[in-house]
Amino acid sequence: MDSLSADDFSCPVCIEIFKDPVVLSCSHSVCKECLQQFWRTKKTQECPVCRRRSSRDDPPCNRVLKNLCESLLKERKEKGSESEELCSLHSEKLKLFCLEDKQPVCLVCRDSQKHINHTFRPIGEVAPSYKEELKTALKPVQEKLTRNEKIKGEFEKIVQHIKSQADQTEHQIKQQFEKLHQFLRDEEEATITALREEEEQKKQMMEKKLEEITTHISALSYTIKDMEEMMKDSDICFLKKFTVSMERVQISSQPDPQTPSGALIHVPRYLGNLPFRVWKKMQDIVQNTPVILDPNTANPRLVLSDDLTSVKDILLKSQPLPDNPERFDYYSCVLGSEGFNSGTHCWDVEVKESLCWSVGVTTASNQRKGRDFFNTDVWSVCYGLCVPSGFPVEQDLERVRVCLDCDRGTVSFSDPVTNTHLHTFTTTFTDNVFPFFCSIYHLRILPYSYGTVIVRKRYTYSSESVRVQ
Repeated sequence: MDSLSADDFSCPVCIEIFKDPVVLSCSHSVCKECLQQFWRTKKTQECPVCRRRSSRDDPPCNRVLKNLCESLLKERKEKGSESEELCSLHSEKLKLFCLEDKQPVCLVCRDSQKHINHTFRPIGEVAPSYKEELKTALKPVQEKLTRNEKIKGEFEKIVQHIKSQADQTEHQIKQQFEKLHQFLRDEEEATITALREEEEQKKQMMEKKLEEITTHISALSYTIKDMEEMMKDSDICFLKKFTVSMERVQISSQPDPQTPSGALIHVPRYLGNLPFRVWKKMQDIVQNTPVILDPNTANPRLVLSDDLTSVKDILLKSQPLPDNPERFDYYSCVLGSEGFNSGTHCWDVEVKESLCWSVGVTTASNQRKGRDFFNTDVWSVCYGLCVPSGFPVEQDLERVRVCLDCDRGTVSFSDPVTNTHLHTFTTTFTDNVFPFFCSIYHLRILPYSYGTVIVRKRYTYSSESVRVQ
């Protein structure tokens, strides 16, 4: 290989060492990619060197030349690595390390003006300490890599959970709309059935009237025919029957039958305000709950109902949910989906099936991780020993009513069953506040229909929220 020059291993097109060379029928070799590009440009399959037309679309690989080129490249690489160990200024071996410049140097460099008064150490002596220093500096990076890989795994779980959430929510949306569609279909069927029943009643009435008038017409026809035949009799026979005949004619001359009132379909009964009437009926089957739970905040031990109005604690079990920043990870808590910063809002919570519970409000910025949640910015009443703070309730309750007045800065709690006041907190809200619920076993937020009159008759429900009277 020493007798050969670099030109012998150079592609005639790119003038670089051959990469995947192919041999043409004219015996010239070219890089495969260079040949294809040359053919695409010339639009003819000819040799780039002698211009002889190639007889093959896919020339074979020149394996011998390819192996020689790979050996040449390997040899150059080895020589390059050897040259890296020589000083670039003096071509002497690098044996020392300059502590000031942090660079390997040769013996000539040590005595040069550039490195005067510098401190040097043998490379073999310095390298281990620097490797150890780099190893120490690399440890936080490795730990960061481990953390990032773990975070990446969490992100992948979140992506999967997002897909699962979307699929489940879509399924529930379809179920809810199917109920509404079924209700509309039932209403449509009931309305059309009522229309057909009225149609049948009206038809039977008119058919009866039609039968009566047909009989009447037949009687009139007989009378006319008899009278006409009688008038053809002799005068004496005619006069003998005249009195009876006149009575028959007078009886037949009674008033004609009239079209009965209300014979037609009562169309407004079916079409008048039809959407509004159906909507009013629909209100009887739907419920409007003042607070909806946010599943993204629920502790993994909590299971929320499909309509997001009730919560159960599955105790020692835990669902595989993402540990997103909004989620409680220690207490069995969940927040409402909407925060409040103005106005008055009330909701009733059914607590009779829970042995230990706490309900109230908290700020949006309150810590949800660890055990610090109940330390600050929580206004609640609680029952049982499992909740660390809140105004304690001694009696067993079926329901608790929470009334939040953001403008006055009060949170009031009462028993709506007995209309008994439990406790009132007074504060100044500087942040959005969210309803929160903490429970062992089961809690349920009741729809508006369960409590229309609020404690001390100061509030009433409206379609949007509770307003002060």
